[in-house]
Amino acid sequence: MLDFIQKRMQKSMQKINKKMSINEEDILEVLREVKLALLEADVNLEVVKTFTKQVKEKALDSQIIGKLNQQQTVLKIFKDELVNILGKKTCEVTIKNTPTKIMMVGLQGSGKTTTAAKLAVYFKKRGICKNPLLVADDIYRPAAREQLEQLAKQTQIDYFTEPENDAIKIAKDSVAIAQDNKNDLVIIDTAGRLAIDENLMTELKEIKRFTRPDYVFLVVDAMSGQDVINTARKFHEDLGLDGTIITKLDSDARGGAALSITHLLNVPITFIGVGEKLTGLEVFHPDRMAERILGMGDVLSLIEKAAEEVDEKMMKKIGYKMLSGKFDLNDLMNSLAQIKKLGKMKSILKMIPGMADKVNDEKIEEAERKFEIYTYLINSMTALEKKNPKLLKNASRKQRILAGSGRSAREFNMLVTDFERMAKQMREVANGNLKLKNGLNIED
Repeated sequence: MLDFIQKRMQKSMQKINKKMSINEEDILEVLREVKLALLEADVNLEVVKTFTKQVKEKALDSQIIGKLNQQQTVLKIFKDELVNILGKKTCEVTIKNTPTKIMMVGLQGSGKTTTAAKLAVYFKKRGICKNPLLVADDIYRPAAREQLEQLAKQTQIDYFTEPENDAIKIAKDSVAIAQDNKNDLVIIDTAGRLAIDENLMTELKEIKRFTRPDYVFLVVDAMSGQDVINTARKFHEDLGLDGTIITKLDSDARGGAALSITHLLNVPITFIGVGEKLTGLEVFHPDRMAERILGMGDVLSLIEKAAEEVDEKMMKKIGYKMLSGKFDLNDLMNSLAQIKKLGKMKSILKMIPGMADKVNDEKIEEAERKFEIYTYLINSMTALEKKNPKLLKNASRKQRILAGSGRSAREFNMLVTDFERMAKQMREVANGNLKLKNGLNIED
């Protein structure tokens, strides 16, 4: 979804950046393109009109025409108005009481059950809570309770349900159980429907009345169309939503309707789901999202992700070996594994300012395929071969590695060539650093 909006918005911004000076007609032309891009992305018409109107008024009233730094001023206006549409500020979710209770609501198929588990993982991993409890309260969807139980086991998080098909009783009892077991967070996965009906809303109102949740989160699929806005409005009117969680935001869906909810209903987006892993949940930052859409990168999110996912000690060790010219295939494989933890290379590049449109998708996919091939080949080597790549010139070793990895001789040769080039460059850097160090010592 983000790809769809990003490409069109950034194309329009590039037109502005290429101009030596900007006049009123340039601004109006870009706004026409942006309006079409947002409508194609399925952003609500009312939201599109508000956005383009505000940008137009601010751009023309700011008297930028004829001034220096026009491009930066226009870009800032676009960013500020996108932030306004997306929710102005980050919605902080904190542990309010012991236990803090979160009620998850939404239609069937929105990813509510998986998101409940992701949320528990998110809070526990960051130390926001110590002992969360997942409550399976969807008594209608076949295997819904079993699904949450499996996710709880997988993540080693406490789980609760009851055999009776009484959603209100399960919710009430879960709070008492949490108090007895000293769970500091309770996440209640309620039932959904294919469409809203009165029975569902009555049940959810009763669950809310008996459990008094600190937060009620609506889980929304980014692939939903404009109907999702009416769905969100009904949930908000009946339950009083504290926020939305948008799933599948990294999918190919246009999904602008989900991003329209905040502006139309004044309900913030709290989290976004990215990827299928149970760690694939991010806090939604309106300013960072606006910067991503406009191609300004998102370095803060990349740094935060690296701090959480990357093994700092290992990277320091690899860095030392690079600078000392002792980099081997073990280090290459460990480096690839650390990069993989950050997600797809395409997503990483988009977080680096100025890189979003510098490398085309084909080259990114080729690099990711290389990563995968190299991992297969290196995993088929012995510990001695990884440490001493010169042994790979032996024909019988090469044949054994090819048979074990299922890769071709061409791919094997490509790995050896790439590694030798990298090792040579690192030795040159190491020697350069050594000379520089010696030179500084002499002068000192």
